[in-house]
Amino acid sequence: MDKTKNNGLSEWQLTMMALGTVIGGSFFVGSSIAINAAGPSILISYIIGGILVYFILTALSEMTVANPDAGSFRTFTAQAFGRGAGFIVGWVYWTGMVIAMSSEAAAVSILIREWIPNVSIMLLGSVIIISVTLLNLLGADKLSKLESGLAVIKLLAIASFVILGLLLIIGLVPGIAQVGLGELAKEEFMPGGIKGIAGSMLIVMFAYAGFEVIGFAASECDNAKENVPKAIKYTVICLVGFYLVSVIVMLPLVATSELNENVSPMVTALNRWGIGWAGTGINFVMVTAILSTMLAAMFGLGRMIRSLADESLAPKWLIDKQEVPKRGILFSGFSMLLGLGFGMLAPKVYMFLTSSGGFALLFTYAVIMAAHIRLRKINGCPDGICQLKGYPYSSWIVLLSLIVIIFSMPFINGQASGLFAGLAMTFVYFLVYIAIKAFSAFPKNRLSINSLYKSVFLTEFSKEISPSDHKKETDDEEFKD
Repeated sequence: MDKTKNNGLSEWQLTMMALGTVIGGSFFVGSSIAINAAGPSILISYIIGGILVYFILTALSEMTVANPDAGSFRTFTAQAFGRGAGFIVGWVYWTGMVIAMSSEAAAVSILIREWIPNVSIMLLGSVIIISVTLLNLLGADKLSKLESGLAVIKLLAIASFVILGLLLIIGLVPGIAQVGLGELAKEEFMPGGIKGIAGSMLIVMFAYAGFEVIGFAASECDNAKENVPKAIKYTVICLVGFYLVSVIVMLPLVATSELNENVSPMVTALNRWGIGWAGTGINFVMVTAILSTMLAAMFGLGRMIRSLADESLAPKWLIDKQEVPKRGILFSGFSMLLGLGFGMLAPKVYMFLTSSGGFALLFTYAVIMAAHIRLRKINGCPDGICQLKGYPYSSWIVLLSLIVIIFSMPFINGQASGLFAGLAMTFVYFLVYIAIKAFSAFPKNRLSINSLYKSVFLTEFSKEISPSDHKKETDDEEFKD
């Protein structure tokens, strides 16, 4: 890749790109499920989720400072556990996100059809995917400015809700009596107990999902060593702050039992007090929120494909040495179009596959922590500066927490298929990697399938996790390159 850049991304551009990715439909609508499950104790869930995000991002930052590679967590996984692990993580993430974003294109189309009812979802969705793809070809600097604009719209929407909610609570809205503590005074703080908080954590993590884009953007940052840690700090503070304040304001306005997955909790809260125009405003914000998420997701997908292709883990025709990975972006956009078309033809199968997107993200976060544990043990802290405190206990606690959240998916309504689809997808890519290695090894020696399995993947993996001095030297060189 050409390393020459006219303008590197600043910490605020990185932050706005991350916020643009994270604050999407999961917060504006999906949070209803989590708030309904946990009641007012949802505040604890958001705080725990914010802490997990901070540790995951800090682990990612520490590895990124040592090696600001465009492949981000996929590259770090390969360094820690071998090419096979890097292949699986990269393709699972890419596939899950492509399917999820094609689904988001359909969701945006449904929202837009409220304004233009006679246009088909397939046509609208295709226009959206093509637009998102073409905009990504403009490059990181221009895209970050667009993302910043869209992120500002979302943040202004949340801020407007908070201000309007506070005016209702203290009684400054003409014609509406002071709400005061309202519904919050009648609510039990933890109606579902610890189980309610645990059950809400999956949805809360989905509401925070998307922050990994900072890792992809780090290779195009003007000073990754300083700007990435700053961007992470700003991102976590903004996310946790906005989420907590908006929920605190929401709780007096509406009973948590009235919230459901079909309507934004903000709309429900304001409709409860006769402010019906809020629905139209939130609908517009949701369109911009999802488009913003798709733009940032495509940014990461293009760079993931290039990273895979550069290491011969994707077709050679996807190799791209330009600053903007146009081939990876176009390939990802084309794949989203195929996904959208498949969704129209086989909606039941498509919905099953779409649910794997959540698994792909949680799986990625778990891998980030596992890779950090491994690479910190081998290489220590980059330049002697340890960003992640409490190692190894903090890293292991976060990793185990993510594993628990992943395997709690079957206990959340509608999420069981996500776990099964995700595990199936992971196994398929495991087999694909074995097949690729077998094919490349076949002309040299005709090994049995069993021998290939042992020699290709298990031997590679066991070498990577063995603590030998020779391996330490090799990994040191790879990590610093």
